[in-house]
Amino acid sequence: MVTPSNVTSTPATKTPEPPDATGADLPRIVPRRHPGRWLTAAVALLLFAMVVNSVVRNDAFQWSVVGRYFTTTAVLDGLLLSLWLTAVVMVLGFLLGTVLAVMRLSANPVLRTLSWGYVWVFRSTPLLVQLLFWFNIGALYPTLGLGIPFGPQFITVKTVNLLGPTLTAVIGLTLHETAYAAEVVRGGILSVDPGQTEAAQALGLSRLRTLRRIVVPQAMRSIVPTAGNMLIGTLKGTSIVSVLAVHDLLYSVQLIYNQTYQVIPLLMVATLWYIAVTTVLSAGQFYVERYYARGNSRVLPPTPLQRLRGRLTAVRHPAERGDGRRRPPGDRR
Repeated sequence: MVTPSNVTSTPATKTPEPPDATGADLPRIVPRRHPGRWLTAAVALLLFAMVVNSVVRNDAFQWSVVGRYFTTTAVLDGLLLSLWLTAVVMVLGFLLGTVLAVMRLSANPVLRTLSWGYVWVFRSTPLLVQLLFWFNIGALYPTLGLGIPFGPQFITVKTVNLLGPTLTAVIGLTLHETAYAAEVVRGGILSVDPGQTEAAQALGLSRLRTLRRIVVPQAMRSIVPTAGNMLIGTLKGTSIVSVLAVHDLLYSVQLIYNQTYQVIPLLMVATLWYIAVTTVLSAGQFYVERYYARGNSRVLPPTPLQRLRGRLTAVRHPAERGDGRRRPPGDRR
């Protein structure tokens, strides 16, 4: 029989207290200071404010005149012609450039040589020289005919009646754009992994179908950024056709300030229209690049609207600092 005096009492084991759920025992995380970043931003904003102030408050720009001519019929007609030239030249340039790029990558040495020679000639000649050459093509070929070589001609037309200023501008800009588009498309095709072509050939796909369904969609990721820059460059490059008396945007404002002698405000009208159209094209380029990045990136870059929503959410629900909680990687709010 065990008596109470013989029983040795053991001390009760102390249960450990759970850690504070609020994270009070964790070390305080202090964000890193960036004084240089804030100083650089302040200096940049100061310089930007000085430039804006000098432009807005400078009476020489005559902003009232800019507003009066900004939406006149002559200016809008010139803008429409510039946009039409840009669209036609880009479509024709990339269609012909794609053909030249395929020729350059062909196993046929004649096709490779002809493609290389075309790109070499038109990239080596200034655009203004090409336009003036095509504008004066009548001096070399007064008439153009269709018939049997070294034989009779069935149709004959005078070059002066065939090539007007607008058509000359389209031909000159398209041939110039084709040379650059060919290199852009060729670089995009070469950026695709050769294993993709080998896999398509192993499945029995023809070369044309492999190029159209396998290679080109993947090459668009490399083609679109450069093509977007070319599109914007072509829009601004159409202003050079004013030397041919084509009524584009720049030539339209030139006709106006030749009568009113208000050179600066009319040039500002053209500048603001170029900036507005370029901004729209840049936004479109962003969404096209985002579309073709779907197969390459797991997470697509946020759109400007999504970034704005994220910033508004951060302002409404600011993240607490120093509470010991880790933020998700990449969160810089």
